[in-house]
Amino acid sequence: MVKFLKPNKAVVVLQGKYAGRKAVIVRAFDDGTRDRPYGHCLVAGVAKYPKKAKKSRVKTFIKLVNYNHIMPTRYTLDVDLKEAVTVDCLQSRDKKVTAAKEAKAKFEERFKTGKNRWFFTKLRF
Repeated sequence: MVKFLKPNKAVVVLQGKYAGRKAVIVRAFDDGTRDRPYGHCLVAGVAKYPKKAKKSRVKTFIKLVNYNHIMPTRYTLDVDLKEAVTVDCLQSRDKKVTAAKEAKAKFEERFKTGKNRWFFTKLRF
């Protein structure tokens, strides 16, 4: 079977606190791990979308998500989050906060350059 859930693929989270939010796959675990024996991936996404004009702040989240709870899109996002967001950063609160801040900086930079505008808009349906 073709693996299409690869890093940098944009997805929509379907379940949980961040349902309906857009995210980017940072790392995929197709065969699962010992703790999670099912296919899942590490995602970094937009918890709070930026407003118009000067309010261009983005709030981010980092999460391990089951493949069943995400919907892949046809888009990819060329944001390099490999070094900033790792599986180890989920072990403690401090590491997670610093990783989220680094992801936030990368997303805000991407938003301010005007690339991938669709990623920073709310889903309307």
